[in-house]
Amino acid sequence: MDSTYMAATINAPRGSGSCDLSVTGVRGDNATEALADLLMGPGGGGGFIVHQTLVGVVIRTGIDIRWMTQPPIAVERNSPRNWGITVDQEEGVEVTLFSADDVRELHTRLRTEYPK
Repeated sequence: MDSTYMAATINAPRGSGSCDLSVTGVRGDNATEALADLLMGPGGGGGFIVHQTLVGVVIRTGIDIRWMTQPPIAVERNSPRNWGITVDQEEGVEVTLFSADDVRELHTRLRTEYPK
């Protein structure tokens, strides 16, 4: 049975020193399937583009309007190539963080398994 999740994609545009968040609804039986849904897009067409500026993706169970407008995610630069991500979790809400490397690895596996 598919569950509904929210995915917050975190990107750090070069030279900006800050991060951009984009939040969307996704489906899956667990956080990894929800990430796969984000990566493959509607109908499995593979609409998600993994940019060099990707910092990570946070997957949260359930839909919450506050997450759509202001996700409780803090991102700070730890070093020139490293970002620290923290999420204020609500009780009873499951949150999974996928690093940029995790996202790229799953994206590559999906593209190999399900070519266009």
